[in-house]
Amino acid sequence: MKKRNVVLSIVLVLILLISFFSFSRHTQAVKKEQYVQSSTPTLFFHGYGSSYEAETQMTDAAKSAGVTKKVIRVNVSPNGYVKLIGAIPKKARNPIVEVNFDNNKMTNYVTAGKWVKDVIKELQEDYHFKQVNFVGHSMGNMAINYYIMNYAGKKGQPKVNRVVDIAGHFDGILGMDDKANRLKLAKNGKPDKMNKSYKKLMKLREVYPTNTQVLNIFGDVGDGSHSDTRVSNASSQSLKYLVSGRAKSYKEKKIKGKMAQHSKLHENKQVDKLLINFLWKK
Repeated sequence: MKKRNVVLSIVLVLILLISFFSFSRHTQAVKKEQYVQSSTPTLFFHGYGSSYEAETQMTDAAKSAGVTKKVIRVNVSPNGYVKLIGAIPKKARNPIVEVNFDNNKMTNYVTAGKWVKDVIKELQEDYHFKQVNFVGHSMGNMAINYYIMNYAGKKGQPKVNRVVDIAGHFDGILGMDDKANRLKLAKNGKPDKMNKSYKKLMKLREVYPTNTQVLNIFGDVGDGSHSDTRVSNASSQSLKYLVSGRAKSYKEKKIKGKMAQHSKLHENKQVDKLLINFLWKK
């Protein structure tokens, strides 16, 4: 009788294990079907005074959702030396690259744009791709847009497929060269006041890739400043005037509440969902 009970117990355990693994494979298959299966890498860029760690909430969310199995890091030294930490397999799907700038307080945007180009060059040494996606937070957006402005479309450069700009300070930073509710925008996004950085970015109106889709995410903490406490919504939304005349598509999304604060946006689960749906959802 005891032997029979032992056998039954073993059979039940085996059935449960088989059911579990079958369910896991089914779940993974369902997740995989939800997303594009592309070799296009997505590069994440952090903001001023930050690091790749500010990107991990977003990249972990994408990995957990089943978007990709591969997340690597690229480190850029203060003199621009690029080092890959990890490798992307040739058959990787939707690989993610967390870019880390050692000099995280460098405000020379022309140099930052060149560093983006150098990161792409290093990646292409071993992993060849024809398209690239970008995600930037705060100053990371300037690195991306200066790369686009000075290098996109040139020989050897991949097509810029999709870009997500988060908390972008395109026309001013509160407490520096902007004040709450100072900046006004026309319907087409054109600001009534343009700082030096914005005037330089005006070149985007002539060179922004026509095949690129853009998602602009910004935060409003609801304190009457119409800002994320560091950047006004108008400054972020002024991106529209720079790209919408050329980009394949341009969308905006305002995040509200405490988690809409400038440095909390990259920790916001609503932002995670927006990124996943925009970049990889079928």
